[in-house]
Amino acid sequence: MAYQNLISEVKENILYVTINREKALNALNKDTLAELADVIAYAGKTEEVRGVILTGTGEKAFVAGADIKEFSEYNGKQGEELAKRGQDEVFNAIENSPKPFIAAVNGFALGGGLELAMACHIRIASDNAKLGLPEVTLGLIPGYGGTQRLTQLVGKGKAIEMITTANMITAAEAEKIGLVNHVVPPTDLISKAEEILNLVKQRAPLAVSAAIKAIIASVNNDNGYTTEIEAFGRCFETADFKEGVSAFVEKRKANFSGH
Repeated sequence: MAYQNLISEVKENILYVTINREKALNALNKDTLAELADVIAYAGKTEEVRGVILTGTGEKAFVAGADIKEFSEYNGKQGEELAKRGQDEVFNAIENSPKPFIAAVNGFALGGGLELAMACHIRIASDNAKLGLPEVTLGLIPGYGGTQRLTQLVGKGKAIEMITTANMITAAEAEKIGLVNHVVPPTDLISKAEEILNLVKQRAPLAVSAAIKAIIASVNNDNGYTTEIEAFGRCFETADFKEGVSAFVEKRKANFSGH
């Protein structure tokens, strides 16, 4: 897949997506968001892809925010459309993807960058990372799901403090409050993400997708228990369920096909 602002490749069933705008600290402009929308859709429909690692080029920034110049003259209606389109095509699309997305946060994850990381299912940060939502310093609020996902991850009080003060926090603080899953040295960032996805790759793909769907339904108040019950039932219809049970009974490693 050839993109102008992204580097993407599939290796050993993992799709590696790198936002490649280092001079702009990997800021999200319209073209980058469009390319992200395309690669997210590709991941969801491609059987070869079992998981995605999303990161930024260089050591300074994962994504330092959105490209403010592009929307500095917008009116209210245009602002709403910007947020809706971004949420639908990129941020919600990641969260609702049947494939697990891991954000490998190298350096600054600010504004839209932190919102992008929060849309991913798992976050790993380098120990030099800084995270924050500084939108109120521009007279704005987060518009790509930041008010919702930060609250889900760290609780109402901490979310209000972070968003209204616009303060950045360290990777260590982010791990302490549950905003990131793991903190590692920069040199170990991608390998830690690979370690997690290599475990996920050993599990039944349809069951992994069903579990993600049920968990996301719970945090979005979308009939989580009902979603779980229905997804649990559908698992019984899969070849992977039969294989998993046979492997358990026969005391061997399961060979899942994703069917």
